[in-house]
Amino acid sequence: MKTKIQIAIITLFSSLFLHAQQQSKGIIGTNNWMNNWTNFKPAANEYNEATNIIAGTIDKDTRLTKRNTYQLVGVVYVTNNAVLTIEPGTVIRGDDKTCGTLVITNGAKILAEGLETDPIIFTSNKEKTERKPGDWGGIIVLGKAPINCLGGVHTLPFDLDPLLNHYGGQDAEDNSGILKYVRIEYAGRKLSALKELNGLSLAGVGRKTLLTNIQISFSNDDSFESYGGDLNMSNLVSYRTTDDDFDFTQGVQCNISNSVAIRHPFSSDISGSRCFEVDSYEKVATTDMTKKMTLINASNITLINLEENNQGLVRESVYVRENTFFNLSNSVVSGFTPFVLLEGNIGSGDANLAKITFKNIIANNCVGEITSESSSNDASLKNWYSNSNFGIQYTNMKNSELFTMPSIKGNPDFRLNVNNTIAIGN
Repeated sequence: MKTKIQIAIITLFSSLFLHAQQQSKGIIGTNNWMNNWTNFKPAANEYNEATNIIAGTIDKDTRLTKRNTYQLVGVVYVTNNAVLTIEPGTVIRGDDKTCGTLVITNGAKILAEGLETDPIIFTSNKEKTERKPGDWGGIIVLGKAPINCLGGVHTLPFDLDPLLNHYGGQDAEDNSGILKYVRIEYAGRKLSALKELNGLSLAGVGRKTLLTNIQISFSNDDSFESYGGDLNMSNLVSYRTTDDDFDFTQGVQCNISNSVAIRHPFSSDISGSRCFEVDSYEKVATTDMTKKMTLINASNITLINLEENNQGLVRESVYVRENTFFNLSNSVVSGFTPFVLLEGNIGSGDANLAKITFKNIIANNCVGEITSESSSNDASLKNWYSNSNFGIQYTNMKNSELFTMPSIKGNPDFRLNVNNTIAIGN
């Protein structure tokens, strides 16, 4: 009897150890945390017609309830330090004709805390057969956390009310509320050739803002874009965005973990679409170079391209510009060309490359490794990042071999396949 108990204990611990190994790279969780609240086929959903209109300005505490369905008409501003509370299961439909957009202004808050079994949904107001990326604007949150623009305060280029369109400050601890178990579908309206709204724009948002379990699908520009601020984000899902999945600029300090970007080659932008696009500024002339440059610590990230194609539509998974700190660790990247691209003027010396690290990575089916826009740097980059201390493993496996269940036709699970000994490092 004692021997049987010992065997059972050994088996249990072996199973836990194997599971822990499987979880060490890419998204993690003892269970598939994408179950129940995500939706990879939102075009099939029949949402109720709107019963209530939201328009204009919300200048006092307001609650949106599940029993109603709301239509977001025009640009709706939450102002005057008001709190917008949204109950689990509430559906808000962005108006196509007026580019429905929700703006949480500096000092106001959004408390959108859904449940795993009852998420809050922001989606298109069109019929399910007519929905497409860019049907409505998206969600914009303006906070008081530091940015590196001259003067420490800036505006977004989205034709917003100039009296309300400002973000930045000195409060890294600023709290703009909660976004948890939230889906954002078909946002990212293109206002002009150079003005495109994102699914979720975070501008000068502080670290006390809770941002977790958010899925953005079919955005016509970026899914998540952060302009300065100090952020902690986790359990994010970006699916088939047209431009970048995660875009960072203006000196944002961000920890992002346990998140996944799922790309399709035919959902892309001619300007170049990546999972991560990271820079510190657009122009040096408008930047306070004494302020912090962008710093991104990304851990347990999965970046996956769902399909192969021969039409040149697959780009690099990560693009990093000069004077930027980017650290990717314990992550899995599959199906990109190349794995990483660095801006050409990032030098190959230690001082430059020490700012950009990749540790404990599986780079699968990537055509090219870590490269530069200046091909003269490629040999130095290969020499630098081939150091065994980085632990970058280049593999050539099918997605179905590498991941547990990578098909979005059912309930996808992008954790590593526990039965794949190469993936788990055995």
